Amino acid sequence: MAKVTRFEDLRCWQLARKLTHQVYVMSNQGQLAKDFDTRSQFKRAGLSIMNNIAEGFGRFSPKDFVKFLDYASASCTEVKSMTYLMLDLEYFPSEDIENFQKQIEETKASILAFIKYLRNKESQ
Repeated sequence: MAKVTRFEDLRCWQLARKLTHQVYVMSNQGQLAKDFDTRSQFKRAGLSIMNNIAEGFGRFSPKDFVKFLDYASASCTEVKSMTYLMLDLEYFPSEDIENFQKQIEETKASILAFIKYLRNKESQ
């Protein structure tokens, strides 16, 4: 792996940035735009994914970094959970939700792979 000097170079952060953008786009559409409580929580959870990756990068120990990556992963799960409410309330077509859930899973998988990499590197 090439030396990463900025959090912006991390693939997991790049995916999280795209995911956060999609969260904000969805938040301004249809019924979700009118559901202020759900929209607010959805945006906070989405934003916390990319911000926790960045914050962890700024920590001084790999252990702290992994902790923040874990928070980012958990926020992915929270965002995905919220998509089921949106599906149940028919805020978006099921195909749109399914595509968005794939984006969430790709982001989470990238975070988890990076956690695994850091843990393996630390144990060497």
